[in-house]
Amino acid sequence: MPTDVIDAIPTRYEVTGSGPPLLMFSPGGFDSSLESWRTTGVYRRLRLLDHLTERFTCVTFDRRESGGSGGRLERISWADYVRQGIGLLDHLGIERAHLMGGCVGCSTVAAVAVEHPERVRSMVLYSPAGGVKYRMKQHERFERHLVYAAEHGLEQVVTLVRGSEAGFTKDARVGPWAQVIRRDAEFADAYVRTDPGRYRAMVSGMARLLFDRDTVPGPEPEDLLALDVPALIVPGQDTSHAPSAARYFQECLPHTEYWDVPVAEQTEASAPARIMDFLSAVP
Repeated sequence: MPTDVIDAIPTRYEVTGSGPPLLMFSPGGFDSSLESWRTTGVYRRLRLLDHLTERFTCVTFDRRESGGSGGRLERISWADYVRQGIGLLDHLGIERAHLMGGCVGCSTVAAVAVEHPERVRSMVLYSPAGGVKYRMKQHERFERHLVYAAEHGLEQVVTLVRGSEAGFTKDARVGPWAQVIRRDAEFADAYVRTDPGRYRAMVSGMARLLFDRDTVPGPEPEDLLALDVPALIVPGQDTSHAPSAARYFQECLPHTEYWDVPVAEQTEASAPARIMDFLSAVP
């Protein structure tokens, strides 16, 4: 599986299938690897990737700081995730593509469309992450990591990371750079030497910047209202994927199809076909 440098960060990706390009932003929160399309939650049950590759060239990748991709020690914003996605399209020589996001990947899809509408044919927003409980959960996760780092020091964070396989989504103590620390000894050394005050400011600022609202995080609603990109929205139904998040996208995006089907009725027989019908109908 290839790994190339995108935005100065090693990015692991895979290209499968044939047909029009479909760039897929993985579910899984801070563990958004390309495998998540086959192993995480509803996506494992629906086998979306197996079906989509029959009619589309699917580009999946590990989000920076996830899976086999690298990272940088910095306050990460949605713009950083946008640069990785657009950089991957540039690397592959793809001028224009359909985009699909699962879970928190929906926020990056919407952000890409706002920043680079000329590169986006359409958007599939599957089970968007969002809602007041989602925002509270994310802030709590960052705070738990900062408390652990303050009490034990960054060197102990590195020791904890290397002693387990858990990512930030499963164990908040390890922090958002856990996967990079495990693979990159040079990064881990620089991480340990980071000034504690600077580190706290960076991480707390990252939480505030990424999760600043009680609906779908990412682009501003006024920017979504101005988009001329067709979108298919499929709702989730739990505390991390509140139905209100999907309805928010429906309210803000001018050209939408809303598949109003409960999660329990989103099946392998119905969901991939609904997505492919939507994508195939876009000029």
